[in-house]
Amino acid sequence: MLVWRVCARAYAEEAFSGKGAAREGGRWNPPGLAVVYTSESLSLAALEFFAGLQMEDLALALVSIRAEIPDGLKVHTLEAKDLPAEWRAYPAPASVQRLGTEWISRGESAVLSAPSTVIVVERNYLLNPRHSEFRRIVIQKPEPFELDPRMWKRRR
Repeated sequence: MLVWRVCARAYAEEAFSGKGAAREGGRWNPPGLAVVYTSESLSLAALEFFAGLQMEDLALALVSIRAEIPDGLKVHTLEAKDLPAEWRAYPAPASVQRLGTEWISRGESAVLSAPSTVIVVERNYLLNPRHSEFRRIVIQKPEPFELDPRMWKRRR
């Protein structure tokens, strides 16, 4: 299975370390817990990145990074119907961060499949960089990534 990540070029070297999520926290992890956020498609990875973007970050040089999760690698799956009612709230509720913390603590898998808050019928894949099976994930070299400039046009 292929997964994708979009990030600032300046952070490409650490994009699969989980350091950024550990610094800031995220929907599925509190600060201090290293997790790598990826998506099932490049377009979803871009939407997820831009959902958290600040206006001052629009000029960032970006990269996309593809990774291959090998067949047979165990994936723990969460379904939207089984999540707390407020799972899509912003900022991320502690109840959802606890689910990610519990997944990491159990150590049952290197990959957690969760619905995207941006497009609920699509999937994000969280990777645990400290899991022994994480090393089996094949991470490709970063590639320059740009969106069509019309994404930033102003109304006339």
